[in-house]
Amino acid sequence: MVREYLSSIDTAMLHLDEPTNPMMITAVMVLQSPVDFERLKLTVQDRLLSMRRFRQRLAWSPFGVGRPYWQDDPALDLGYHLRRARLGAQRDEAALQDVVSLLASTPLDLSRPLWQFHLVENYAPCCALILRFHHSLGDGMAIVQVILSLTDSDANAPWPVLRPDRDRSQHTSPLGAALGPVRQGLRATRKASARLARESVSLAARPSRLIDAGLTGRDAALDLSRFLLLKPDPDTSLRGELGMRKRVAWSEEIPLETVQSIRRKLGGTVNDVLLTVVAGALRRYLQNRGEPVDNLSIRVTIPVSMRSPGRKIELGNRVGAVFVTLPISIADPACRLSEVVRRMDGRKASWEGPIFYVALKALGHTPGQMANALINAFSTRATAVMTNVRGPQEQLYLAGSPVEALLPWAPTTGRMGIALSVLSYAGEVRLGVLADEGLVPEPERVVAGFQAEFDALLAQAGAA
Repeated sequence: MVREYLSSIDTAMLHLDEPTNPMMITAVMVLQSPVDFERLKLTVQDRLLSMRRFRQRLAWSPFGVGRPYWQDDPALDLGYHLRRARLGAQRDEAALQDVVSLLASTPLDLSRPLWQFHLVENYAPCCALILRFHHSLGDGMAIVQVILSLTDSDANAPWPVLRPDRDRSQHTSPLGAALGPVRQGLRATRKASARLARESVSLAARPSRLIDAGLTGRDAALDLSRFLLLKPDPDTSLRGELGMRKRVAWSEEIPLETVQSIRRKLGGTVNDVLLTVVAGALRRYLQNRGEPVDNLSIRVTIPVSMRSPGRKIELGNRVGAVFVTLPISIADPACRLSEVVRRMDGRKASWEGPIFYVALKALGHTPGQMANALINAFSTRATAVMTNVRGPQEQLYLAGSPVEALLPWAPTTGRMGIALSVLSYAGEVRLGVLADEGLVPEPERVVAGFQAEFDALLAQAGAA
C-alpha cells in the first residue's frame, strides 16, 4: 500500500503539540434526553469510522527520518475511543467543567487513532458528550463538519445499520460520504465560515488561487515585514510560563438576533461586535486583578480558512492566521466597537492569512530546534487565540436526543495562555474559554465579564 504522508501543515500541528499545550480541539454536546449507548456506538461506527482517518494511527519512518504517515490500526478498540463516564454526587455545570478541564489537559495517545469521546450519562438535567480530536486531523472548520456528521436534523431518524460488505477504504478524507441528513445545515456552515473569513479579514475572493500562484508583490512583502517588526505583546497575567493543567468555562446562551441588532444599530459586523465584547471581558478581568489597563492593547490571533468557497470540506488543515489588536484601554463599549471596526477595516486587504498559511507549511519541514525558535517568535507577538464559527442554525439530534448546546474550545496554540472560542448554533451564541490554570485559574471570571460587557453594549444599542 502506498504510504499516505501527513501534509506539511498537519505535521506542523505535531510540532506545536507539547505536554503543556496539547494540540486538541475539544467540544461538548449538551443533550436534552438520555442517549441509548448502543445507538451512539452504531452512529460512531457508521459515520465516523466510515472515514479511514479515524481508523488510522500515526507511524514514523525508521530513525524518525521524513514526515510521519497514516497507518491503519489493526487493533482499533472502539471501547477505548468511545467511553462511558459518570459524575459523582455533584452533577451540575461545575462538575462537568472539572471533567472537561481534566480531559483538555490530557494529551491523546499518539499510538492510537487521534480521537476520543466520553459520554457523561448523569449530567443534570440529562447527559453530555465530550469530544476530543488532535489538530493534525483537521482544522476547526473540518472538525466542526465531523462533529455535525454524527447528528441528524430529524428527531425520528432511523438507527444506523452497519453493512458488513461496505468498502470503507473508499472514504479517506472527504467528509461528504458521512454527512447523511445534515448536508443542508453543513452547506450553511460552510457558507457562514466563508462569510466570517470575509468579515474578519476579507483576504480575497479565492485565497487558494493566490497561495498557489505564490506570495509575491509589494503588499505581501510589506505585511511580512510588519509582522517581523512587531514588538512582543505587553506583559500581563494572561501571559507567562505554561503548566500542565488547563481550565475551561463557558457562557450562557446569547440570542444571535440580539448580536445582529447591536450590529445594525452601532455598526460593524457580528465578528466586530464579538471582538468588542471579548476585549471588554479581558479588560474587566485585568482590572479586577489590579493590573493597569490605561493605554493597553493586546493582540489576538484569529485563524482564517484558506479553503476555497464552495469546495467540498476535507480533513486536514488549510488555515492561516491574522493578528488583530484589541483596544483594551477603551472603557466605553460603543467607543470600543468603533475602534475595533476601524482596526478591522484596516485589515481588509491584509496578506497575513496566506503568509501564515505558508509559514505553517514551512514549520512542518523545519528541524526541531529551529521550529522551537519559530514557535517562540509567534507566541510572543500575541496574548490569546480567538476563533469564531457560525454553526448550523437548525435543531440537531444525536442518536435521537436533541442537542441543547454545542460548546467548542480551540487549543492555546503556540504557547499562549488563553484561547477564546465562539460558536453559534440554533440561533444562539456561546463563548468557550480554555486557559492555563497557572495563568488564569478562574476562566469563569472572563466569562462573567463577557456577559457583563455584552449587556452594557446592548444597553447602549437600545439607547441609540
